[in-house]
Amino acid sequence: MFSSQGPSLRDLTVQALSSVEHGYDLLAPTFDHTPFRTPDHVLDATAGALAPLGPFEAGLDVCCGTGAGLRVLQPLCRGPVTGVDFSHGMLDRARRAHPDARWVRADARALPFAGAFDLAVSFGALGHFLPAERAALFAGAHRALRPGGLFALPVAAPPRITSPGYWTLFGFDTVMRVRNAVWRPPFVMYYRGATLAALRAELAAAGFAVTSPPLAELGVRQDGSPRCRLVLGRRI
Repeated sequence: MFSSQGPSLRDLTVQALSSVEHGYDLLAPTFDHTPFRTPDHVLDATAGALAPLGPFEAGLDVCCGTGAGLRVLQPLCRGPVTGVDFSHGMLDRARRAHPDARWVRADARALPFAGAFDLAVSFGALGHFLPAERAALFAGAHRALRPGGLFALPVAAPPRITSPGYWTLFGFDTVMRVRNAVWRPPFVMYYRGATLAALRAELAAAGFAVTSPPLAELGVRQDGSPRCRLVLGRRI
């Protein structure tokens, strides 16, 4: 799972016993060498699906981490691009990799923007928000966009219950729930908490017109269903 440049088991243990913010501060130097970083093929498929929906001016990466989402935003946006995250460590890495972008430290549940962007994206961050917190996240994204602006999130199809992947994620989420029941501060990271139907309903409640086309480049499963969809919320 991890390259020789990635974190050690001890590093991951220390991170898991920290808060989300401090944990990612610690993980930031090696984050790009872990499977937690969104793979380039997902970023490229997202960019390909968004390209016909442009042109876009200003772009925003919500929960930007080390800045991988700029691989999507920079080719699509003719204006400035901004990343927002609450981890100092992640933003420091992003700033070094992309000095021409704007980087803002803020909690994604209280985004400090209003009508400033035409395109917002977020990759791999939904598991850090409890279901009750996603309303604030989506309301902030809606507020940050100009009328007609687009919020895009790639969402992978859940693994089948008969697959090893299903039980791996089930086990991970179970361990995290036990950890959070007995240890403080909590570390919120759950892989099975955001279904496609729930996300569509929550985005609609936030004021978006929602579609979820398949990311065809990422292929289909054995039953012919897409491996990944791009959930699109258009600010009405």
